[in-house]
Amino acid sequence: MNREINRKVPSGYLMAVLIFVAEAAMIYWFVHSVQIFSTSGIIVAGIGMALVFILWFGFFMVHPNQARVLQLFGAYVGTAREPGLRWANPFYTKKAVSLRVRNFESGKLKVNDSHGSPIEIAAVVVWRVIDTAEAIFEVDDYEQFVTIQSESALRNLSTTYPYEPHEGESLALRSNPAEIAQALREEIQDRLEEAGVNVIEARISHLAYAPEIANAMLRRQQASAVIAARTQIVAGAVGMVRMALEQLSAEKIVDLDEERKAAMVGNLLTVLCSEESVRPVLNSGSLY
Repeated sequence: MNREINRKVPSGYLMAVLIFVAEAAMIYWFVHSVQIFSTSGIIVAGIGMALVFILWFGFFMVHPNQARVLQLFGAYVGTAREPGLRWANPFYTKKAVSLRVRNFESGKLKVNDSHGSPIEIAAVVVWRVIDTAEAIFEVDDYEQFVTIQSESALRNLSTTYPYEPHEGESLALRSNPAEIAQALREEIQDRLEEAGVNVIEARISHLAYAPEIANAMLRRQQASAVIAARTQIVAGAVGMVRMALEQLSAEKIVDLDEERKAAMVGNLLTVLCSEESVRPVLNSGSLY
């Protein structure tokens, strides 16, 4: 496995001065050899001028948050990370690799959750290259590799958790976004480890039931909400009725037998749990 080697390369400005001086010296030598009719001097100076000319092709630019992967006839020799004008062996190939933070949003994937319900899901993945050698040599196209493996991890995650929690389930895609995002980031990172990529963040950007079951699931959610609301209303009403009976008994306002208590409880529960305004009926006769 190829690992990144940080290679120090000379400053391009210093090398430009040195090569310019060498080029001027070769030109002077060549002109002088012509003037004195020195055949050997002309040949040597000509060869020197050609070699110095080749050295000009060793210059390259490294931008901020960018690296250059250096290869000599196919062999990896190192990575230049220092920004600015640089110079290296003219026979090196210098492939640019961006080290900037990048992100992409996957398409909407149609998958089944852990209960088999069809859902639509998409995610945003934020990543960057941290090992240029692995990114270039271990995978064919690291950008495409990130895209495909991220979508594959998202599909796998979707089949592991349910869309919403049910009895005995602690995590769900809809109700635990932070935990699901962490699990998604870790799974994507495991898949991209060999590509020299670091996943900074991964979050679900779209989550919904598939259109063919969306209406049925919406009705189920509405029914669950109604049941939860009714349960809370009844619990509150029972507490208020208990409090009313205890206060009536403690302060000896009225002494009710079991039958009248049952009637009072029924009336109070009707008033407290009813969704519509209650019209009171006044009893003009005796309580009994």
